[in-house]
Amino acid sequence: MTLWNAVLIAAIVCVALKTVGYLVPGHVMEAPRPARIADLLTVALLAALVAVQALGLGQAIVVDARLPAVAVAAGLLLLRAPFLVVVAGAAVVAALLRLWGWAV
Repeated sequence: MTLWNAVLIAAIVCVALKTVGYLVPGHVMEAPRPARIADLLTVALLAALVAVQALGLGQAIVVDARLPAVAVAAGLLLLRAPFLVVVAGAAVVAALLRLWGWAV
């Protein structure tokens, strides 16, 4: 199987899953358990994306300026800072650490 075959199969599976999602009756997804699972799944996928983007470099795990920037962003979110302040704070921390030689 080539890479393009795998990509095409994955695309077809994704479209099929989306179609099945439209066929599920609304009252099934409005029940408490499926709604809770959908909420938690969204958070888990977002956390996984952040972890991969903050620690990954190809096939390796790298600790560089991105990790402290994410930590600062998390701290600012815990303090209920506005989103623009969170983004700016993380960007400033990453920029300063890269300026001081902590670059990838």
